[in-house]
Amino acid sequence: MNLLIKDVHLEDNPDSTDLRIAEGYFTEIGPGLEPAPGETVVPGGGRLVLPPIIESHVHLDSAMTAGQPRWNASGTLFEGIEVWSERKRDLTVADVKERVNRAVRQQARFGVQYVRTHVDVTDPGLTALRALLELREELADFVTLQLVAFPQEGIESYPNGRDLMREAASMGVDVIGAIPHFEFTREYSVSSLRYAVDLALEFDLLVDVHCDETDDEASRGLETLATLAYENQMGARVTASHTTAMHSYNNAYVNRLMRVLTLSGINFVSNPLVNTHLQARTDTYPKRRGVTRVKELTEAGLNVSFGQDDIVDPWNPLGTGNLRDVVFNGLHVTQMMGHQQIVDSYRFITHNAARTLNLSDYGIEVGHSADFVIFDAPSWYEALSFNAPVVGSYRGGRLIARTEPVEHEVLF
Repeated sequence: MNLLIKDVHLEDNPDSTDLRIAEGYFTEIGPGLEPAPGETVVPGGGRLVLPPIIESHVHLDSAMTAGQPRWNASGTLFEGIEVWSERKRDLTVADVKERVNRAVRQQARFGVQYVRTHVDVTDPGLTALRALLELREELADFVTLQLVAFPQEGIESYPNGRDLMREAASMGVDVIGAIPHFEFTREYSVSSLRYAVDLALEFDLLVDVHCDETDDEASRGLETLATLAYENQMGARVTASHTTAMHSYNNAYVNRLMRVLTLSGINFVSNPLVNTHLQARTDTYPKRRGVTRVKELTEAGLNVSFGQDDIVDPWNPLGTGNLRDVVFNGLHVTQMMGHQQIVDSYRFITHNAARTLNLSDYGIEVGHSADFVIFDAPSWYEALSFNAPVVGSYRGGRLIARTEPVEHEVLF
């Protein structure tokens, strides 16, 4: 179907424009385009159009398992890991696929078309990974799933952890993960990172590490990861997720650390909702926010994106998959409430996230696949402020999700 989307605001451009789509690609972008014969005209009504929303950090294999087999009573990261360890004993491929299908369709309501999901491979049967590999193909027309081999219980600290990571790489994951702060010792931590990077180089894969997701300022896996990325000239292919210990690092150390971070060019993913919930659990008062230094990393020119992390699971009993909520919370908790910071914040879940995922053919440009979302608001500022729904999500020029515009009436 050939489309002409009339009268929309493209990203942060205040001027109205039109989008012409033919055979699933953008063929013309500009104001005042006239309909061509056989073209379907879609009135934009002055609404905001963005490239597809990108979820750059989530755990779909554990989605929709909150309370199974028990609730995380303490609300801590480590009890969450314990609860998940109990739940994953009962995993089946059918169980994982049913829950992930629900989660992905929920994400689609909010314009999400790309998802990097961390899949626990500290499971001798690799059950969740087998399920996600099947779903990656089955859902490819609607969502791009990027799978991370994630060793939830460690590479060196889990029996046969290295072998399971290698098997996951051989099975066709997209990204190699690690969790250095959860390893038994500092030596294991460094060894696990070296192994993860070497494995990624061997299989030509990306790297995304759960790095220093702790309040312990002595947790310094980030310096090791950044140095390995720098040594191997693979910074754009490497991501440090969470890095919450950076919130507790002393400033003198951060000033030194920034040098290797900048030289390495690695990506960062912050998960503001879950990290403000899980971190600082041992604090009384003053209580730390527990979110990495998003503002400082951004100002240093490093790429930062935002993720949901968890959707109704042992680490977060809430969560819808709506990344607007993540950005809204993230701006508040990182004190990035300047007007231009707010206006630009959609990039955390679009262009910045595309860099994290190493995507090509992303963005609204002539010649690119016609993938985009329409918000029921004239600007990102308005969409963020009033939680405007995504009224249309298009992939290859085909409508894959829609919501009727909401009408409000105050009777006084």
